Amino acid sequence: RKMDPTVLIVEDEAAIVTMLRYNLEREGMQVVEAGDGDEALKILAETHVDLVLLDWMLPVMSGIEVCRQIRRKPESRDLPVIMVTARGEEGDRIRGLDTGADDYVTKPFAIGELLARIRALLRRSGPAQPQGQLIYSDIEMDLAAHRVSRNGKAIHLGPTEFRLLRYFLEHPGRVFSREQLLNAVWGPNIYVETRTVDVHIRRLRKALNDVKGTRDIIRTVRAAGYALDSETAA
Repeated sequence: RKMDPTVLIVEDEAAIVTMLRYNLEREGMQVVEAGDGDEALKILAETHVDLVLLDWMLPVMSGIEVCRQIRRKPESRDLPVIMVTARGEEGDRIRGLDTGADDYVTKPFAIGELLARIRALLRRSGPAQPQGQLIYSDIEMDLAAHRVSRNGKAIHLGPTEFRLLRYFLEHPGRVFSREQLLNAVWGPNIYVETRTVDVHIRRLRKALNDVKGTRDIIRTVRAAGYALDSETAA
């Protein structure tokens, strides 16, 4: 039985809360709300929440501080947080992401876009992901146990490398540009340099190629991007 995801809205403007609640419930989500940071942290301590929509400008405690506290606690460290704010300045965006927000939306926002981002984050984060295995060539990924092996040998990957490999395993042989990988793995409108993709591809490659008797299975396609391709490993 798949539970409906629960979204905590932390926002002190009643009209915005009403509008968000209406749209989220229409999408089949449960909604809990908090008017300030203290109340939000209390709710998080007592209630299971799948995602937080967090306003930057809150009475008493700023959204940034709430986000810091969420990230400090082991039980909420991986909880998806989207910051909602009227500030569009680049510096503020970066600050929001630096304190651990996963995404950033500026007011006024299009509700359709916000819902798409919420769905993308929920897909990425939770036990609601499809359980099972992805297998390609000599690589096996167990989604339920969050384990990867190559040629039967366990491989340790960071969360981003895991998502990157998962995306490749879901589309073997297909060439993806850096932009496509950014959108799919980091999510649209996340402010990440395309160079970041290269860094994570390097880490993923190193982890996969540490297994003896295997060849590089990630193909770099000049001026185009990357692909998972067993032909290069043949």
